[in-house]
Amino acid sequence: MNKLFTSAAVSIALLVAAPAAFAQSQSEPAETDQSTYTNPAASGEAETNFDDAELRKFVEAQSGINDIRDEYMAKIEDADSQEEAQELQMEANDEMVSVIEDAGLDIPTYNAIATAYNSEPSVRNRVDALM
Repeated sequence: MNKLFTSAAVSIALLVAAPAAFAQSQSEPAETDQSTYTNPAASGEAETNFDDAELRKFVEAQSGINDIRDEYMAKIEDADSQEEAQELQMEANDEMVSVIEDAGLDIPTYNAIATAYNSEPSVRNRVDALM
């Protein structure tokens, strides 16, 4: 459980800038307006009424996120320069975005669930029960 908590916190940190970067990298318009996304943790308004399907998708994505985080943390620590570390972080972010989308979530929903997991015991208990 502590690993999920740490992973969710790291994932949020890595993905905070992802919505804007993701929106810029799309060649076709996104279904939601990514430019108006606000971080629920920053606004103090974390959604907590997620359905079980969304939480299952979060758990599925989190598994892939853990693998990517583990792989890239070592690479980033071994980087020869700040530029190389930043490139590796961007690669990790891109892979994390793909994992989240492959699980059937968008970035704002993933971040909202991760924020709620870290701040709302009811969400944490529901996610932990699905693991």
